[in-house]
Amino acid sequence: MAQTTTTEAAGTAAPQGEREVKVIGIVCNWCSYAGADGAGTARLKQPLNLRLVRVPCTGRIDPLFAVHAFAKGADGVLISGCHPGDCHYSEGNYYARRKFELLDRFLPQLGIEPDRFKYTWVSASEGARWQSVVTDFVAKVKALGPREGRAL
Repeated sequence: MAQTTTTEAAGTAAPQGEREVKVIGIVCNWCSYAGADGAGTARLKQPLNLRLVRVPCTGRIDPLFAVHAFAKGADGVLISGCHPGDCHYSEGNYYARRKFELLDRFLPQLGIEPDRFKYTWVSASEGARWQSVVTDFVAKVKALGPREGRAL
């Protein structure tokens, strides 16, 4: 009897000989991480190939974190935090929005397709929105395929 991995059992396995895409999510502790937790608690189906990194505030994220993730083999990077105006640290997400808008424009210069990076806002009470955002983003990255052999 052949063993199946969790991703194969869920019907999201990569075709034979092709690796599954790796997606990194850098999320705010107070809103987006709590929204992801709420989605999990509600048992909403989410992609299995998304790994979250929790930070206190998106305003503290250096855009080079995303560049470093791509350099280390990530196929997609999602950054998510509190909605503008609802930051637990007053203005952190306003700073984040400026930085990530510039990063979004800069990534094609590094040879990274624009659909491999996304920044968004998800509050703690938006578990269903979180599930929708991550499912759509991971589907876009899967459609692009792995970034193997593509140096920065």
